[in-house]
Amino acid sequence: MIRFYRDRGRVIGAAVPPVIFWFFIGSGLGGSFSVGGEPGGLTYLQYFFPGTLVLIFLFTAVFSMISIIEDRREGFLQSVLVAPVPGYVIVIGKILGSSSLAFVQGIPFLLIAPFVGIGLGSAGSFAASLIILFSVSFSLSAMGFIIAWKLDSTQGFHAVMNMFLIPMWLLSGALFPVAGMHSWLAPLAKVNPLTYCIAALQHQFFAPGAVGNLPSMPFCITMMALFCATVFCAALWVYGHGRR
Repeated sequence: MIRFYRDRGRVIGAAVPPVIFWFFIGSGLGGSFSVGGEPGGLTYLQYFFPGTLVLIFLFTAVFSMISIIEDRREGFLQSVLVAPVPGYVIVIGKILGSSSLAFVQGIPFLLIAPFVGIGLGSAGSFAASLIILFSVSFSLSAMGFIIAWKLDSTQGFHAVMNMFLIPMWLLSGALFPVAGMHSWLAPLAKVNPLTYCIAALQHQFFAPGAVGNLPSMPFCITMMALFCATVFCAALWVYGHGRR
């Protein structure tokens, strides 16, 4: 975290663009986008708020996992690999480092929710939002680990990460409700794990029915847990396979 915050370019690049997207996209589409179909109800800036939070974590995962490629080039990673510690400790440490960075950057944006008309309701909703956001940051960081571990080029890493993560984010309900998607896009949204992360946040931020029919909260939690477990196991496998 010290290394990250000493690099102001990385901090600005990870935190500022999502906020700019939220303000300009939300303001631009606000007059032509109806959420929930009720006049005077949810504004588009409010609807786009959970998606922007996830976008902050996405950007941080991209920027922070570049360090794996840089450490490999500098020889530091080779020193870590021969350390007398279990492999899963290295994987967990790297993923938790990236997750912590994303979490710390996302919290200030979460705290402005009341100022844009989003009430977290209770301490339980706030705590649930924190748990959801950490699971999102952990999952995206694990995906970044998997991709960075197999690549030697930062340019290639950016290209591959954008190829996977941006479409996942676009099809998650972050920009527009899943219920309004075209028939051929809806199945893709249903198998997209980020869809359930966004839906879980919408359960905490908005009143029931404000954004249409959402998957139930228990189902969202189950899908998020499966997503976390799957990408973490995949990261362990990629690490072990890469060492051999």
